[in-house]
Amino acid sequence: MNSIVKSRIRSAQTSGSLLQGVVLGFIGMAFLAISRILSQPHVTLGLAIGGGVVLILSLTLMVRQVVSRQERAQTRRAVEGFVAQDPVAALLADSDGNVSYRNAAAAALPSEVGAADTLMAAFADLFANPGAVLFRLQSKAQALGSSHEDIVTRRGHVRISVNAIESDHYLWRIEERFDRQSGRPAEAISLPMMTAGPSGTILYMNEAFRRIVGNRAKSLDKVFLDGPVASGRVHTIAGAETEMQTLVAVIAGSGGRQEIYLLPGATAHGSRRLSADWDAIEDLPVPLLKVAMTGELIASNREARQLLRISAEMPMRLSDLLEGLGRPIIDWLQDVATGRGAGGPQFLRGTDDNQDVFVQVSLNPSGPDDDPHLIAVLSDVTELKSLEAQFVQSQKMQAIGQLAGGVAHDFNNLLTAISGHCDLLLLRHDQGDSDYSDLIQIHQNANRAASLVGQLLAFSRKQNLRPEIIDLRDTLSDLTHLLNRLVGERVRLTLDHDPALLSIRADKRQLEQVVMNLVVNARDAMPSGGDIRIETENLVLENPVERDRATLPAGSYVLVKVVDEGHGIPPEKISKIFEPFYTTKRTGEGTGLGLSTAYGIVKQTGGFIFVDSEVGVGTVFTLYFPSYEPTTEVVAPVAAPPHVTRPLQQAEGVVLLVEDEAPVRAFASRALRLRGYTVLEADSAETALAMLADPGLSVDIFVTDVIMPGKDGPTWVREALRARPNTRVVFVSGYAEDAFGENQATIPNSVFLPKPFSLNDLTATVQGQLH
Repeated sequence: MNSIVKSRIRSAQTSGSLLQGVVLGFIGMAFLAISRILSQPHVTLGLAIGGGVVLILSLTLMVRQVVSRQERAQTRRAVEGFVAQDPVAALLADSDGNVSYRNAAAAALPSEVGAADTLMAAFADLFANPGAVLFRLQSKAQALGSSHEDIVTRRGHVRISVNAIESDHYLWRIEERFDRQSGRPAEAISLPMMTAGPSGTILYMNEAFRRIVGNRAKSLDKVFLDGPVASGRVHTIAGAETEMQTLVAVIAGSGGRQEIYLLPGATAHGSRRLSADWDAIEDLPVPLLKVAMTGELIASNREARQLLRISAEMPMRLSDLLEGLGRPIIDWLQDVATGRGAGGPQFLRGTDDNQDVFVQVSLNPSGPDDDPHLIAVLSDVTELKSLEAQFVQSQKMQAIGQLAGGVAHDFNNLLTAISGHCDLLLLRHDQGDSDYSDLIQIHQNANRAASLVGQLLAFSRKQNLRPEIIDLRDTLSDLTHLLNRLVGERVRLTLDHDPALLSIRADKRQLEQVVMNLVVNARDAMPSGGDIRIETENLVLENPVERDRATLPAGSYVLVKVVDEGHGIPPEKISKIFEPFYTTKRTGEGTGLGLSTAYGIVKQTGGFIFVDSEVGVGTVFTLYFPSYEPTTEVVAPVAAPPHVTRPLQQAEGVVLLVEDEAPVRAFASRALRLRGYTVLEADSAETALAMLADPGLSVDIFVTDVIMPGKDGPTWVREALRARPNTRVVFVSGYAEDAFGENQATIPNSVFLPKPFSLNDLTATVQGQLH
């Protein structure tokens, strides 16, 4: 409707543009007049030009006003001509609500709509306080071009729609609410039907329903004796003569309203039965199936066929359409038909191409004794099941993340002991020793294992990030040489940067890992070669944006896109690609941690990652990072420098080492003693506090694990610092620093050393704290 009206307006405006040509004619005449004035000897040049300019401006303004009025008039005539024969009542009104035109259908209405001069008066006969509704609809039409709203009025359901015609005129249409597809108003439906509000107030009841209850009831509890009303259930109704039981279908509407229909269905012994032919059910906006007790589909109404994507001519069984009950559907049908089981709602899934459709099905016996069958009331719950699946998926990912973090913590303890003792052995062997190469192999493989554990922590978002201000143009350019080596000769890698790209705050090393993972996946998706593009750009979101299962807050972002021309990802696999250990590669070609690692790093950085893919065309991974906008100088938290290598030198001081893992404690104590420190060992916080109870014991620094049985590291350190406030502290942990970052901030003179750490890492950190 709106597009047709706009087409007519454009036609009117085209004819109106001819009038604009008159402007040029008048201006030409004005110049001709000026030239004649200049030919007079007594007229000065300045006076002639000034008068001519005024004349031209006056003529231009006058003609523009004439043209504008002509255009508006022609636009209104075009709209009036279009709706003149429209069977739907239509009114043309200005922005103040003054009616300038009504078509024949509106004039024939018996209410004030056919005679009122204003919209307020026209709609006042339909429903109370129309001002709020008119203002809401007109404001929306002014912003979007059109709007509509379904309203329950004294005459039944009506749909009021409005289209913006020009800046100050609107086309209003008043359409009686018709039953879907049938073209019959609610009063003509042979089945009883009512509309109820969110509080249970009955707003409308058709004649068929009024005949049953004998009067116009005001609330649902006066009609349904066994509320609350639920779709697909048999309810007891307080009839005018006696109680009756009938099957009920409920359709949820806007604003909490609901439409309630009474259907032919099961009845208690001796009670009245509601009867109706299938033609009445065909046009109901409730998906219904008529099913034989043997499972064959006898009939279906229009809504059910649209929901299940079938045609009326297709002979089939219910089991051909739906699955997921956990037992044969024919058994369920026979149990309900014979009364052995309840026909309460069951959640089923479509079969074959309809597996993305979920329906709630309620069964109820129906029909006479010589023709027994079942009526299935369907409700589309696809959106609900989708939300449920998303929730289950998020719970699963959270559980896997917690498991990955715990496994990584335990592995970090083991790797600390392995690599630490390897460092101790390397101190006693030089390069000429026959065991030296074996020790180097152990050390290198321990580092590889530490990298794998880092990926687990990245997935669980519990790794240690060292954020810094990064210009992605420099970072990606520095990485290009390595990426070209990774992709090989058959793949061409190109970079396309926004010249005004903003900076971001992220861990440079981890960000490089993300890009490498995405580029390697893109390379593997193009075994025959192709192009990989890395694009960057700035993006400002004025409003929050919802995508997939995430909501991007409004703000400024830096986008990184990795685009390939590979085989693409099938739609059924896209939802799984960020799961850990999920891979489509052959055994030995991938760990399944690449994308889950990228996901964890991006999320921990505060960004978002999305994927778009089309099979046979390619894949685009899009990364959103919040742009960095410096406000005040932020002092970075004190952290131990990673992998510091310093020459062996003797030191002195007393170290209290608290570590519950014996292998880690043995390595750390030996490493510190080799540097000359005096080491006191404790296997728990309680043991450490007992040792510190001796006032004669002098301790210069605490080196403690964070997570231990009993009291954790921050807890016992705070207690110890009450009596020894100047003691330095080094926290070590296989978890991320963020796991106790707030606790560390409250403990003075403390730093954090992540596991696994080497001999030099440990001794350099302790020395840095003491000196």
